[in-house]
Amino acid sequence: MDIDRIGAAFSERFGGSPAFVVRAPGRVNLIGEHTDYNDGFVFPAAIEFDVVVAGSPRADRAVRALSLVYGQQTAFDLDRIERSAEAPWSNYLRGVACVLTSAGHGLLGMDAVVDGAVPLGSGLSSSAAIEVASSLAFESAAGIALDPVQRALLCQRAEREFVGVQCGIMDQFISALGRRGHALFVDTRTLEYRPVPLPASGVSIVIANTNRPRSLTTSAYNERRSQCEQAVAALRQQAVVVQALRDVTLALLSAHRAAMTDVVYRRARHVVSENQRVLDSVQALERGDVRTFGRLMVESHASLRDDYQVSCAELDALVEAALEAPGVLGSRMTGAGFGGCTVSLIEEGAVDDFRERVGSRYRDTVGYDATFHVTRAADGAERVA
Repeated sequence: MDIDRIGAAFSERFGGSPAFVVRAPGRVNLIGEHTDYNDGFVFPAAIEFDVVVAGSPRADRAVRALSLVYGQQTAFDLDRIERSAEAPWSNYLRGVACVLTSAGHGLLGMDAVVDGAVPLGSGLSSSAAIEVASSLAFESAAGIALDPVQRALLCQRAEREFVGVQCGIMDQFISALGRRGHALFVDTRTLEYRPVPLPASGVSIVIANTNRPRSLTTSAYNERRSQCEQAVAALRQQAVVVQALRDVTLALLSAHRAAMTDVVYRRARHVVSENQRVLDSVQALERGDVRTFGRLMVESHASLRDDYQVSCAELDALVEAALEAPGVLGSRMTGAGFGGCTVSLIEEGAVDDFRERVGSRYRDTVGYDATFHVTRAADGAERVA
């Protein structure tokens, strides 16, 4: 986060100094993939890559925003918020403004400069980061302060209703509520959560970006969500009382396998088994058993690859190479899939060798380079100036 850079850009474009600077992080999900829109459990951590917004309130209802990432400025009126085809990055900002207004929050116009370090299309939730940062910016401009859980819920609404991606709550939740040095165990049905300490030393979290971009709006994300709903509907037709796949055990699912297609069954099997892996992972880390946690990460990737079918050749190549490298305790794809990143748990002294070995093998396999980031769990959204 370069406050001086974004402050200088604000002064150059809008004049004067920004009245505030806010940030919101991306996230890496350690385990618990495609469970959040099934009322399940997730276990993400905020990361040291964030979206930063420098802004000042205006006396009118206009919002003028400059993206340093895209080198593009856009503008809209708070009384007439519409999607922009010319500046699609701004639809997250616009969507948050729309939802905050519809929820009864009196917003003010704003001049803003937006910058970001979360790799785009990587599965590290750049979309949630800009949504949560945008909410905090509008709050700062208007002199209001939302509860972080409420902020996360409103940002989720913005992505679902305005952007058009039927996401779960995890990404916005961890961006709003992350805690340094901890992952966050979240029950997405009740929104109960608790921070779980990550090992302070001895192991490192390494994110490997396949550099194969993906887009949830054009991927099979919404299709997978529909298939989960089909599984629940099939169980209800068998007189099973169930609200979501969160309520299903593997034994119950297996007993009613004939009531659904093989594809729908396998989608449900992933979600049900992944929920249990999250619970087992939290227990393992709370007792300091990182090796069990690593094994569960590997099992998660296999389930995402085979049952949920959201992996790809690049993600599989990274995981396979990682699991053959010395010092690796576990590795899996992270995020919605169809490209993006893997996350690996590695013994601290083995990170440099890991990057060299895995990077070389990945390049030989797919023909281009992966990008590696060693990260720590970071704090959630905050005003920094």
